[in-house]
Amino acid sequence: MVERRKPRVVDPWVLDPSMNMEEIGMTGRSHTFDGVIRSSAENARPSWMDEYVERNASKRGMQPIENKEPRDFEFHRQIGDGAFSTVYLAREVKTHKEYAIKVVVKAHVAKNQKTKMIIREKNVMALLTYVHGSHPFVVSLYCTFQDNERLYFALSYCSRGDLLDTLKRVSSFDQATTKFYSAEIICALEFIHRCGIVHRDLKPENVLLKGDGHIQLTDFGSAKILADPNEEAQEEQARQLNVETAEDRGERRATFVGTAQYVSPEMLKDEPVGIECDYWALGAMIYQMLSGQPPFRAVNDYHLLKKITLLDFTFPPGFPPVGLDLVKKFLVLDPTQRLGHPNQPMARTHEFYEGIDFDTLHEQTPPEIHPYVPASFGEPEFYSDMVVEPGFDKDALARLTMGHLTESVFEEDPDKTTPLELLFGRDVKLYEVASVATPTSAPPGHEKPDTQEERIARIRAARMEKQVAESEWHKFVEDNLILRTGFVDKKKGLFARRRMFLLTEGPHIYYVDPVNMVYKGQIPLCFETKTEAKNFRTFFVHTPNRTYYLFDPARRAPEWCSAIDKIRDRYFHEPTPKNEDDDIIEITKLFGIIPFLTIRTTRAARLEKERRKREIQERKERTEKAKIERRIREKEEKKER
Repeated sequence: MVERRKPRVVDPWVLDPSMNMEEIGMTGRSHTFDGVIRSSAENARPSWMDEYVERNASKRGMQPIENKEPRDFEFHRQIGDGAFSTVYLAREVKTHKEYAIKVVVKAHVAKNQKTKMIIREKNVMALLTYVHGSHPFVVSLYCTFQDNERLYFALSYCSRGDLLDTLKRVSSFDQATTKFYSAEIICALEFIHRCGIVHRDLKPENVLLKGDGHIQLTDFGSAKILADPNEEAQEEQARQLNVETAEDRGERRATFVGTAQYVSPEMLKDEPVGIECDYWALGAMIYQMLSGQPPFRAVNDYHLLKKITLLDFTFPPGFPPVGLDLVKKFLVLDPTQRLGHPNQPMARTHEFYEGIDFDTLHEQTPPEIHPYVPASFGEPEFYSDMVVEPGFDKDALARLTMGHLTESVFEEDPDKTTPLELLFGRDVKLYEVASVATPTSAPPGHEKPDTQEERIARIRAARMEKQVAESEWHKFVEDNLILRTGFVDKKKGLFARRRMFLLTEGPHIYYVDPVNMVYKGQIPLCFETKTEAKNFRTFFVHTPNRTYYLFDPARRAPEWCSAIDKIRDRYFHEPTPKNEDDDIIEITKLFGIIPFLTIRTTRAARLEKERRKREIQERKERTEKAKIERRIREKEEKKER
């Protein structure tokens, strides 16, 4: 095996922030060779990095890629965006292969002094893909090209989104799933570190999931090339002067905003940064995978960064002991004592990864990601039968609705809980509204009995009047009639918070902080929303984008599931049209003698759907209008300059 030598530095302009757009080849027609942006401008000087990539790519037998243009691809839809770029799913016209194309507006980059970051990302991707032969767990660069206004990076496409989205849907992973995916991240880090690259911005949203479930590490805009002496010199000079360039300040803000939970203490202190910072971030990610929350959390960035520098975090009860030991060895203030440092054992040798064959990970079948809640608060761990995939099969979801648990509850004692009590709670008595709900004669001044809609409107008004006068929760439900209330523990991984849950017409499920009396949010209800009771306390509510893990201390989980399912079906399922009398009989069978509980007719349900569609369309139009106005402002600002 021939030992690789460090490249010779030839006029390394690529990280010089004083260079303008023409000098770095960011204007005019591009030439593409194995992912390296070229310019036909006469005054454009090739960097040592470009020469190094081209020379080594030729040695590896790689052929130049013909020049590409935007018209060589079909752009289908937006799949991501960032502060300085937008990512689209595109299909190459000639090969029909799908790519994720990252589009960067040159004017935006120049205005915000992000030229260095974009060029660095291009260099890193070219090095990893064409010099070092790429890696199955790292996003590869197909090509780059440009037009007069934009830069284009064609990258490998990962169809299942990023790790952050997955964690949001299921809250946390079990130990086996955490072990597998963190092992793949370790493989990716070991590869880029061998190539002389430090990622410096490792976080869940920068770990993508391919269609087969394996990961790919992405977003190298903040990466550091260890072999680049020009970058080292600039960073050392900044440290000595204790100042930062404007571009450095902008990069640091961009890196920290929204992702400060994973930044290492040495980065915060402006100390030399090496591969150890990536292992710190990995430790924070493993903590989040196992517990459901990042280790460092605070009300604002200032207190958050202070906690990081003081190593101020704790482990929640139930955290796996072997995982706890691993995280402790990653989250060490001194980089030289951190697991992953060259003088420390390799991360893959920790006992947490016992049984993992790192060499064949890319050939193994990734574990299916199920909604999962770890054992805690006296409850065992629970898995859902649902697999987190885009789109749900209706038949598979139907069998999850309630399941055998609630059937056995009502089979044992059918009179234990009435349908009315399922919606209003056990303190509501049938006789409170019976005389109003079932009139025996026509009201005075009417020649015929009330219609169903009139009865519904009158009884709802009576209930609403009582709710406004007596309920302390009315102010949180936007004038919707409350159907069921109860204290429920809302759990995320190993963490839980008690909330007052309010099931209302609309339908809505509001939840409120009962101590501070503050509205916290809603669980979205739609046709795809499904419930899953695990026992008398524990139940899941599955929505298209997230699973909510809930615990009822009053042991009424099956009742919550039944109430939610019935309300959902009445709003989002249109039954076969019936005459009015048959409809009243059917509603009475489901909800006792109160047909008015926001159970709308088919026409009302249809109008509700149409209203929702209009709202969605109006939001889209407002968004598009804002984009157009922003483009106009940018053009005007460009003309003024």
